[in-house]
Amino acid sequence: MNNSARKYTLHAAFGVGSLVGTLGGLIGLGGAEFRLPILIGLFRFAALEAVILNKATSLVVVATALPFRTGTVPLSDVFAHWPIIVNLLLGSLAGAWFGAGWATRLSSSTLYKVLAALLVLIAGVLLVGHDAAASGALLTGTVQMLAGVLFGFGIGVVASLMGVAGGELLIPTLVLLFGADIKLAGSLSLAVSLPTMHVGFARYSRDQSFTVLARNGQFVLVMAAGSILGTFIGGKLLGIVPDAILLPALAGILLVSAMKVWRHK
Repeated sequence: MNNSARKYTLHAAFGVGSLVGTLGGLIGLGGAEFRLPILIGLFRFAALEAVILNKATSLVVVATALPFRTGTVPLSDVFAHWPIIVNLLLGSLAGAWFGAGWATRLSSSTLYKVLAALLVLIAGVLLVGHDAAASGALLTGTVQMLAGVLFGFGIGVVASLMGVAGGELLIPTLVLLFGADIKLAGSLSLAVSLPTMHVGFARYSRDQSFTVLARNGQFVLVMAAGSILGTFIGGKLLGIVPDAILLPALAGILLVSAMKVWRHK
């Protein structure tokens, strides 16, 4: 790639990162579910490479998001709920390892279809689960703990397969299953996501596709910088666009993206 093409790609990466981060910030997420189809469709990365790049970018964004939230939710409040974090991690760490291993064994054509199906799932969660409100824990005691491990495992699998933090699934789980306040749930989801993403990352590092990071390190950093800026902007714009309009629109974007990823060759 010549210098002009590289500059164009880096500018596009920053621009896309900012746009995706803003979309995610508008609903209190990092936007990785929107970034993945763009890595495949616009930047022409193969499915597994796109997932690994998405996970690397998501890791940078999530690592900066938790300190950003300390003004609203102090770390002491987050770690006071360590039993919930540990409960979900018992499942999500295993799920992340399994999901990453599964992704490396799938053929590209199958992985595209799996990713498309997961995009449809996330679109559904946006429409149904994003406005979940705490009304007390859905379950208690041993049953709650077992459900937490099971849900954590499923979320870990999805997060690894898509290269996302999993907040779109973790937040409704924390609110409904554990009765967490929505603001606290956002920070708890980050505390669960970080170690979960590291485990998935470690599993991907054993596959030859992981070399995509060495070839595109600057691309990842530029896109991550754009994503962090966009998430900040989206957070500031939070509430300006009514959820009744925003959520169906974003779900629609994911559904269109799912169709394109499904047909991708």
